[in-house]
Amino acid sequence: MSPKLVKSILFFFLGILVVYAQEEKSHFNEAINKQIRQYKDLKLLNATKEFYLQKEWDSVLIYSLRQLNEKTSKKEVFDFCNLFRGISFKEKGLLKEAENSFKLISEDFIFNDNINFILAEIYLIQGQSDKALRRYLKIEEINNIEERPEINKINIHHSIGICYLKLRKYNEAEKYLLPTLKELEVIGDTLTLISANINTANLYYYQYRDEEAIPYFEKSYALAQRINDFDKKRKVAKNMAVVEENRGNYKASIKYIKEYDKWKDSLNNQNKIWEVAQFEKRFAIAQKQQEVNVLKAENRAKLAERNGLMFSAGILFLLLLTVTYFYREKLKTNKVITNQNQQLDELNATKDKLFSIVSHDLRSSVNSLKLSNKKLLKNLEKENISVVFDLLKQNSNTVGRAYNLLDNLLNWALLQTKQSYFEIKENHLFHVVEHVVYNYQSIIKEKDLLFKNGVSKHDRVFADQESLKIILRNLLDNAIKFSQPGDSISIYSRDVTTKYIEIIIEDTGLGIDEETRKTLEEIKNISVQERKHKNIEGSGLGLQLCKSMIVKNKGKFSIESEVGKGTKMIIFLPKTPNNE
Repeated sequence: MSPKLVKSILFFFLGILVVYAQEEKSHFNEAINKQIRQYKDLKLLNATKEFYLQKEWDSVLIYSLRQLNEKTSKKEVFDFCNLFRGISFKEKGLLKEAENSFKLISEDFIFNDNINFILAEIYLIQGQSDKALRRYLKIEEINNIEERPEINKINIHHSIGICYLKLRKYNEAEKYLLPTLKELEVIGDTLTLISANINTANLYYYQYRDEEAIPYFEKSYALAQRINDFDKKRKVAKNMAVVEENRGNYKASIKYIKEYDKWKDSLNNQNKIWEVAQFEKRFAIAQKQQEVNVLKAENRAKLAERNGLMFSAGILFLLLLTVTYFYREKLKTNKVITNQNQQLDELNATKDKLFSIVSHDLRSSVNSLKLSNKKLLKNLEKENISVVFDLLKQNSNTVGRAYNLLDNLLNWALLQTKQSYFEIKENHLFHVVEHVVYNYQSIIKEKDLLFKNGVSKHDRVFADQESLKIILRNLLDNAIKFSQPGDSISIYSRDVTTKYIEIIIEDTGLGIDEETRKTLEEIKNISVQERKHKNIEGSGLGLQLCKSMIVKNKGKFSIESEVGKGTKMIIFLPKTPNNE
């Protein structure tokens, strides 16, 4: 066998790998969907799953990362996120990143067999046949593989044969490729049979057993005549041309080369033929439409001639009514456009003011960190530990404020673009408050404030839990920010109406004047208010975000305050039947 022939056949072989069948993927996805049903409360995980089923790989990577950043994630949730990430990276062609994600999954994960299959496929694509072989052999050892519809035993065995073939272990390859070829012939999938016959032919060609290999090449050629895949037809014709040239049958080789050129031209011209057909179709429709338009014009002319002056007065009157109607509609449209322009101007002004304040606060935080770090380096050189400790504490507070600002900005942007995920359901109010307050205990203690959770353990409300936590965090953060050492903060609930539960965040801090209170309470659109306390940092975005989320949770909001005597932020949320 000539080197030229080996090179040609090898090129075609490298383009054929056993593909993870669509039916197997369907069973695999059903199994994943069934397992994730137990995590209905994890909205990020469920969103990741939905994006995975829709093959939106970038969204899968974003939402899985957000779920991984949740501190409460269980080990199995961690494994599912890395499974989704690994598959997404593979589909995007990032094989190394896919491999790294799969390796983070626990050894006792329920889908480890499927992960071994995908990893083996990755290794085979990368030319790491020995690694791929180890994975495939591990899958082959599964006791109940016949009961696993998401794992195709024939695909596994054929892939093992390909690995042995690429490792030039021909005897082992033959033990797998020949039996799987017979099984595939029973199934009768033509495309798969073409690939399997090529792989088997290569098995013998690599060993210079030409007489045994050529029938399989001929079988693949015969099968290719049954399909409409021009690219596949072209490749098998090229292979047969090289086979016949190697056998010295140049006449037959020329015939296959001509056939190769024909399929090549067919492949190139297929799109052109379709474009010509579409053009002819459009031309015929346009010509027919022109004939229809001519007939309509003739009918209109005859109708106008027959009716004449008899309908002229009516036409003029109708024209007058039409002009009047359109004039009035134009006035209405202009009024609507004027109102919309005013709203757009207000929104642009809000946007400009928002980004001005946000950029100012972020710049202030970054600049503060920059100056503080210079001081920190100087004091580290002098080993002033107490000063270093104070500077680190100051830096921590600055980073915390910047993080809260960015977090509020992100939630505000998601809310405005309607990308936030809301799931309104029954919530145990006391536990939600306890969960939020836990993260503020050290800050409350550090600022020497008194705190009390007076929320009734029996109160339950209808709300989206994540947005409720954001509301409570921002209001509690404001209460701490505008309180002085020795002041007190309390959160308590009142069940005084038939429809709502009142949640009150009360502090004895600085308070706000009546004009500011009315402005904050009455404003309906998200905007940013000027700060009344210049010595206290903050953009005001958090309070407006809270108001928007309260409205989205079908609730209400009010403020009671007096300068120097503290503030009450009152949230009204729908109560559940358990409170009635």
